[in-house]
Amino acid sequence: MTSRLKMDLPELPKRLFTLGEEPKPVKSISYHTDDTKLFTAIRGALHPEEYQELRDSKLGVFLKFKELNFAWASRLVYFMLCFKLDIKKKYELWCLVGPEPARFSLIEFEHLTGLNCDYVENLKNPRCEVTEETIAFWQLLGVGIDDGPTTEQIITTCKRCSEWSWDDRMRLGYLAIFTGFIEGRKFSTVTRASLAKLVMDLEEFENYPWG
Repeated sequence: MTSRLKMDLPELPKRLFTLGEEPKPVKSISYHTDDTKLFTAIRGALHPEEYQELRDSKLGVFLKFKELNFAWASRLVYFMLCFKLDIKKKYELWCLVGPEPARFSLIEFEHLTGLNCDYVENLKNPRCEVTEETIAFWQLLGVGIDDGPTTEQIITTCKRCSEWSWDDRMRLGYLAIFTGFIEGRKFSTVTRASLAKLVMDLEEFENYPWG
């Protein structure tokens, strides 16, 4: 009986890491995306209706995860990467859960997060025209026109945006999500300017393939 069950199991690709020899995480995967100061600053900077609109947008999933203290996700991702199978498909991750293979692809990611996962050309470095409006808004942020804002700059700007227009405060809200959750870099590190400048068109920024 036991031998028959063993023969019924499919032959799986090898694991990337040998059992017991998985790499140890140096820092939590969510280390740079768990900034309570940023979250508190943006809640205080936006009017209640503005924050609610940001929360209800497609990018609001990051705020909802933060509200839920979704830190366990880093442990789950670490487990999935350690038990990852060596496969050739570019947009699929297969890992072992016990003896069974489990798939996590862009399809599941899009379903869970609601983020746009479509393919576009120059995804990481889109062309973005620098207009007079862009220059004026970057001056409001106190950021060099060739740079994307840092998380620290966003937190500082949140303290002085009370007289800004609705559009500019919403742009600030979207950039807070961009710097703190999408880019997730060290708090003083500049982000990618070409992506950050997409925020000048709020609808385009919300619907960009951030997935």
